[in-house]
Amino acid sequence: MPDQNRWLRRGLGNALLTFVLSLLFSYLSDIFLGKITTLILALLLLLIIILIGVLFDMIGFAAAAAEISPLNARAANRVWGARQAVKLVKNADQVSIICNDVMGDICATVGGAIGVAIVFRLLTGGPRLDTTLLTTVMTGLVAALTVGGKAIGKGIALNEATEIIFRIGQIIAWLEKLTKRELFSNKGKR
Repeated sequence: MPDQNRWLRRGLGNALLTFVLSLLFSYLSDIFLGKITTLILALLLLLIIILIGVLFDMIGFAAAAAEISPLNARAANRVWGARQAVKLVKNADQVSIICNDVMGDICATVGGAIGVAIVFRLLTGGPRLDTTLLTTVMTGLVAALTVGGKAIGKGIALNEATEIIFRIGQIIAWLEKLTKRELFSNKGKR
């Protein structure tokens, strides 16, 4: 029963994290979209949100596919960021949930909302356009960019998993030095 409670707490914690990050992403994208006056910049914002989702998906996939031995060797030689990379691999389940599920789903949802806002803007500000056609094309575009980008990202992550996680470990080491807080405990399964 204690194991069930841990998964329940973890699930509820991730749901809360998703809710808070969704509010933040949605609010910020709404502010930026409100200040954007040209269609090109609105599409650029959409692409940035999709790219963020793709990058986090790559990180989550790489954490699950990375080899721990080369990272342990680097950590033993005190290479900057290797210790953090080992922690990422040891906590691959949580890294994957946060990166793939939380961030990936948030970016997909916010990307869809931005797509709807772009369609609404096109319908109200320009010549008479077919609502169904415009909505369908925008939905297809957002889905294609998201899925296609994630497919490319997963291919890269599979081939370069250990190096990607090492680089992310270096970024985390820098953040930990800056904030004076460790991201992960030394717990882990792998």
